[in-house]
Amino acid sequence: MKIFKLIGLAAFFVALGMLIMLFMTSRLMGLFLIAILLLLGYCCLCCDL
Repeated sequence: MKIFKLIGLAAFFVALGMLIMLFMTSRLMGLFLIAILLLLGYCCLCCDL
């Protein structure tokens, strides 16, 4: 059951990110934001903090 919650959470944040990118005008800032969030997501899921 936990995997379905994780998939739902990921889908929610993908949709939220798409909404944010819809209103952003700078592609460079969007790429920077994507890189930061990917790094944060990797650290949260794979590292023992």
